[in-house]
Amino acid sequence: MKKQNIVVIFGGQSSEHEVSCMSVQTILKNINDETYETYIVGITKEGKWLFVDSMEQIVNDTWRESKKHAILSPDATKKELLIEEDGNYRSIKVDVAFPVLHGLHGEDGTIQGLFELAEIPYVGCGVVASAVSMDKFHTKVIVDTLGIRQAKWVPVRRSEMHDMEAVIKKVEDVLSYPVFVKPANAGSSQGVSKAENKEQLIKSIELAGEHDSKILVEETIIGREIECAVLGGEELKASGVGEVLAAAEFYDYEAKYFNAESKTNTRPEFPEGKEDEVRKDALKIFEAVDGYGLARVDFFLEKDTNEVVFNELNTLPGFTSISMYPMLWAEKGMETSQLVEKLIQLAYKRYER
Repeated sequence: MKKQNIVVIFGGQSSEHEVSCMSVQTILKNINDETYETYIVGITKEGKWLFVDSMEQIVNDTWRESKKHAILSPDATKKELLIEEDGNYRSIKVDVAFPVLHGLHGEDGTIQGLFELAEIPYVGCGVVASAVSMDKFHTKVIVDTLGIRQAKWVPVRRSEMHDMEAVIKKVEDVLSYPVFVKPANAGSSQGVSKAENKEQLIKSIELAGEHDSKILVEETIIGREIECAVLGGEELKASGVGEVLAAAEFYDYEAKYFNAESKTNTRPEFPEGKEDEVRKDALKIFEAVDGYGLARVDFFLEKDTNEVVFNELNTLPGFTSISMYPMLWAEKGMETSQLVEKLIQLAYKRYER
């Protein structure tokens, strides 16, 4: 049987570039080389597309030195990846694409739109689900219609920041300190901070404004940080529920990826009925945003009340060695190689449908 050509794309222009470089290594190790011929494309922080000869170049962090440029054609009659070196081009027929891109231009519907134009099957959520899930403003609006509790929030736009006194009043009229401040479209907790007072709130809004033109200010939910993985197309499955034990005050970027004291538990104990409630809510939210393929849905289990509170939805969750998404499915007996194959097959099924 002829091998299928799979193009795996990583890196990207987002603040999660380094996380993508870790995630892609897991994906590449778990693609069946008897079934697929794998072609690797790395996108630099500047937006340059490069053809990467091997995973070793990613491990050694030398892939950005590649002299081979990569172009994914939007022409649906071609379905091709063009490799250019010294003015010479070669064409590779693309059967399926696997974007291992987190955040801006990778998880927000933009590259998904390119795949749609090219009519290339691709792993993960479509344009609409990717866009509304990446934008926390829109996710909040959708979840508000589902009757699922989420943190109270105040939207702030960068265009309002010229009158910071008015912005602070707008927040303080609704929320009490401490509050969390988040960019609407950043991931991996990039640009997220906690504000205990007015002075810290100003600094937090300015920090979030460096990452996005839209900012969320949220009430602080004190409780356990828990996560659920969703997998499937027309038939959806929710994994068990894992718990994050952050080494820092909250699970920020450093705590997630660079603090060995942060732990994840895929077998936590919950009050009766709460795990089922989280799984049910995760599926409900995934369906509401028109999700397909995969997502990790994050919640809090509030201290004292034990109420489930929705936090956020990640349509292209991390696949690093410490990432919850593959760990939760491994806990259910699905090895990462099986998970990767399932995601690729779902890409084909959507295209056939």
